[in-house]
Amino acid sequence: MQKITNISELKEIARKIRVDVIKMTNAAGSGHPGGALSSADIFSVLYFNIMNHKPDDPKWEDRDIFILSKGHSCPALYSALARSGYFPVEELMTLRKLGSRLQGHPDMLALPGLEASTGSLGQGLSIAIGAALAIKLDKKTSRVYCLMGDGEMDEGQIWEAAMSAAHYRLDNLCGIVDRNRLQIDGFTKDVMNTDPLEKKWESFGWHVITVDGHDVPALIKAFEEAKEVKGKPTVIIADTIKGKGVSFMENVAIWHGQAPSDEETKKALNDLGEESSHG
Repeated sequence: MQKITNISELKEIARKIRVDVIKMTNAAGSGHPGGALSSADIFSVLYFNIMNHKPDDPKWEDRDIFILSKGHSCPALYSALARSGYFPVEELMTLRKLGSRLQGHPDMLALPGLEASTGSLGQGLSIAIGAALAIKLDKKTSRVYCLMGDGEMDEGQIWEAAMSAAHYRLDNLCGIVDRNRLQIDGFTKDVMNTDPLEKKWESFGWHVITVDGHDVPALIKAFEEAKEVKGKPTVIIADTIKGKGVSFMENVAIWHGQAPSDEETKKALNDLGEESSHG
C-alpha cells in the first residue's frame, strides 16, 4: 500500500486506533485496552509507513510479516488492519462477539492480514524467527516484525528465541518491546525485574535501539535504522505509557484487562478528542 509520510496523518491514525480500542472494548464488555493504547503509535508507523503489504492481497508473497506476540493487545492490531483496508472498519465493533472474526486473541484462520494465532505469551518471537529463516532461504528481501510486551520478557522462550535469532544472523528480523512498565499484576519491576533490558538484548547478540514509543518521527527513524543493520537482528525498545491518551487509564495496572463502562468510555473518548460515539 502507499506509504504515508506526513507525520500529522500518522499521529491522527494513531489517535483513531486509540478511539477504536476504547469503543471496541466497551462494546465487547471485555478486552485489554491498556497495552493496545500504549502500542497505537507503533501500529500506525508500521502499517502506514514502514511495512510493505497489500491489504487487497493479504498473501502477497513479497509482503513484510508482522507477528503480534502479545496477542491480548489485538484491538489495536485489528484497528490498524481495518483502517489500512483488510476488512470494513464497521466490523471492529464485533470484537469478542460470538461468531466474530475478531476474537479476543488473533486467529489467523479467521481474519485476513493475520500471520499467526497468538496469545500464549512468549511464543511470537519464535514464530517470527521461523518466518525470517524462510525468507532468507527463499532469498527474498521481506522483513519480519514482532511486537512483544515488556511483561512478556519474563518468559524463558523469549530468550531462547533471542539466542537463535542472533545465531542465525537474522538481520531481516526486527523485534519491538512495548515497554510500558506494567503487566496484569502490577509494575514489571515488582513482578519480575528484567532491567537492564537493553544490556540483556545486547548480550544476546542483538542491535538495540531505545526510542520514545509515542514519538512518531523517532519510531520511523528507528525502523529505518533497523533496515540498515547487517549480520544481526534488531530490537527496538519503545518506552511507552500503558493506557496512553486516556487520563484515568495511564499507568494504572487494572486497565491491562478491563473494559471501560459507558460512562468511562465517554470520558476516554473526550480525552482522545472524539466526542461522538460514531465514526
